[in-house]
Amino acid sequence: MDKLKKIYKLSLIALLIIVIFSIYFAYQCFEDEQTAKQQMTELSSQMQQLQQKIIKNNQIITDNELSKHELENQSISRQEQINEQLKDNDCANRLIPMPISGSMYNRAKSLRESANPSKSTQ
Repeated sequence: MDKLKKIYKLSLIALLIIVIFSIYFAYQCFEDEQTAKQQMTELSSQMQQLQQKIIKNNQIITDNELSKHELENQSISRQEQINEQLKDNDCANRLIPMPISGSMYNRAKSLRESANPSKSTQ
């Protein structure tokens, strides 16, 4: 009988230990799940912010492209006007002495290069 009581007590202790560990692991799983949910919420919020920034940046790029095309069209139009005016200009058909034309060419070249940031950084 004494042996049976000891086995009974050991069984109760083992069962109690199993129950305590089960509760502990269940609580740990619950905490991990809550942490994961919180991280998912934070990541979702960050993704929404990034999507809004992407939309804003894409709109800026689109606006810049439209402005670029408008400026290109204005430039072409102005160049056509200048060409039309020069076509009827008697001075435009006269030869310019080489030192003067070379100087004007170099000046125009330096102005183009200073206005083109992609070439000035290279």
